[in-house]
Amino acid sequence: MFALIPLFPLVGTLLNGILGIRYFSKKTVHTIAVGAVGLSFLASIWSLVGLLRSAEPVVVKTLYSWIPGSLVRLLGGRAATVSFDLAFRYDSLAAVMTLVVTGVGLLIHIYSVGYMSHDRSYARFFAYMNLFTFAMLILVLGANLAVMFIGWEGVGLCSYLLIGFWFTKDSAANAGKKAFITNRVGDFGFLLGAALLIAVLGTLDTAGITAAVEEGSIDKGLATAIALLLFLGATGKSAQIPLYTWLPDAMEGPTPVSALIHAATMVTAGVYMVARLHALFSFSGTALTVVAVVGALTAVYAASMGFVQNDIKRVLAYSTISQIGYMFVGLGVGAFSAGVFHLMTHAFFKSLLFLAAGSVIHALSGEQDMRKMGGLRKAVPKTYAVFMVGALAIAGVPGLSGFFSKDEILVAAFASGSYAVWALGLLGAGMTAFYMFRLIFLTFYGSDRVEPEAKHHLHESPGVMIVPLAILAGLSAVGGYIGLPRVLGGGQWFARFLASSTGEHEAHLAAGTEILLMLVSTAVALAGIYGAYHAYVKNEGRPAERFAARFKALYRLVVHTYFVDEFYNGVIVGGVLKLGRLCARFDERVVDGAVNGAAWLTRKVSSLSIGFDTHVVDGAVNGIGTVHRVFSAGLRRLQTGYVYNYALAIVLGIVIVISLVVTVF
Repeated sequence: MFALIPLFPLVGTLLNGILGIRYFSKKTVHTIAVGAVGLSFLASIWSLVGLLRSAEPVVVKTLYSWIPGSLVRLLGGRAATVSFDLAFRYDSLAAVMTLVVTGVGLLIHIYSVGYMSHDRSYARFFAYMNLFTFAMLILVLGANLAVMFIGWEGVGLCSYLLIGFWFTKDSAANAGKKAFITNRVGDFGFLLGAALLIAVLGTLDTAGITAAVEEGSIDKGLATAIALLLFLGATGKSAQIPLYTWLPDAMEGPTPVSALIHAATMVTAGVYMVARLHALFSFSGTALTVVAVVGALTAVYAASMGFVQNDIKRVLAYSTISQIGYMFVGLGVGAFSAGVFHLMTHAFFKSLLFLAAGSVIHALSGEQDMRKMGGLRKAVPKTYAVFMVGALAIAGVPGLSGFFSKDEILVAAFASGSYAVWALGLLGAGMTAFYMFRLIFLTFYGSDRVEPEAKHHLHESPGVMIVPLAILAGLSAVGGYIGLPRVLGGGQWFARFLASSTGEHEAHLAAGTEILLMLVSTAVALAGIYGAYHAYVKNEGRPAERFAARFKALYRLVVHTYFVDEFYNGVIVGGVLKLGRLCARFDERVVDGAVNGAAWLTRKVSSLSIGFDTHVVDGAVNGIGTVHRVFSAGLRRLQTGYVYNYALAIVLGIVIVISLVVTVF
């Protein structure tokens, strides 16, 4: 059944993409699109049930031999037969990912029915959304990196199509191009890593890679190089330092797109890839350290930019970058199940937050600036309620899903001895609570700052949008209990379920230490919430204004997102453009000059050749002809054709000959 999971969204894409644009009504379009993802979700549930009943922890389905085997010589001189199959792999990790992608994706599709109801390109939107889901499922189910790369590139293409969906708007078109190009940089690292795997091991099969690592068939230095190249690809897809800059601009796409990209699909691709290749990264050691450090730095760095953003969706965008950083922290300290656990809970509360933000934007007729909101909790009470659940979950308040997953990562970091990483994670947790409740307080509390025109149309979202929000709010509230730690009476069920896929051994800390760490992280989260309340409710934003006035340089630095985009545009993009212009000038002046010079020289030589041919060769030929013509002109006169002329000539000739003879003798 699991091999059918990607099929339904593909069928939905083909139907709406080919026929829906011209022939289908909006109702038919969204019925096909939502139904396709719904069937995939049901297939995912059925597959999970089958996996739980099966004695085998892994099932592989080979559809056909994609690239037949060929004998190649690997690095080190060993010969091997390299082949690639179009094959799907289903295990506990794939089960979690397919349920997240299809389950959360289904709710986002349902929400989109209301949110996009007035858009002219309704069928095109749902065709792209189904295609995005299909590509992500191919990535998740791929049994080898070659099949995974199809989905990897597929989600990159779909991000370009969906971020730039409103392509008549320059900012949207540019954001789509930026996402596509930035991801190509990371994908280059992925390709190099895959190429090295082929050269070293002769396989891209994930099971084969794990077996080769366990057998010691790869050098640790090469393993580190391969893992770091693959991680470069992950930083592009999952928006980590240094390839994160595309994701805030992705807010130019429709809000359901933001929820799908930021919660359930594309940004989790890098996390999934590292978790899938856990054996390679663990064997390297150095690569895991890099993953943890990059994740921790990204978590804090992105959170700092969330402090000063005024666009409600951009706050959530930087929040996504930060939360993905936490997932990489979990992976980097060897707690692969904790990283995937946070991936799952993040899908719940982040999709909830984005869709709730979309509900606010919908209520305000497209307004996204939080400075033009305020006091909305009474006008849109249902949206406010679900938004609050999402904010509490991401802030790590005890009892909600985000608390359990984030705490598991912090405990694992502490248990691994990575105290600097733990401290950065703890700092990021406090910062997350602060900027999320800054968003809550600016949007739903305080004085009413809504523009008169938007206020005139202010309304709660329809049921088709509110129902998915309510379901996601429920999942954000209770979804974390599947990973309830033993110290709180749980059984680490999620980690135990993933153990067969991640090969992870449960970290052990004294119960008192673990509870103390939970209390510390809770205190930090509550301090962040209180700090936001003090700044934006109790004092109506004046402390933030005083801070900005006192530390102008720092405030300007953070507001301009540390001028990273300016650096990239000026140095990297500008450098590439300058190099391009230099190459163009070289081409024009040197290459084209040489070609044009050769052409000029050829023309000159040919002109001389033509002159010589015309005046010398043709002159000689024509001169000989002229001489012949002159002499023959006289002879032609003798050739009259009359007998009496010839007789006269003979007589005259005889007279002349006789005269000469007589004269001589």
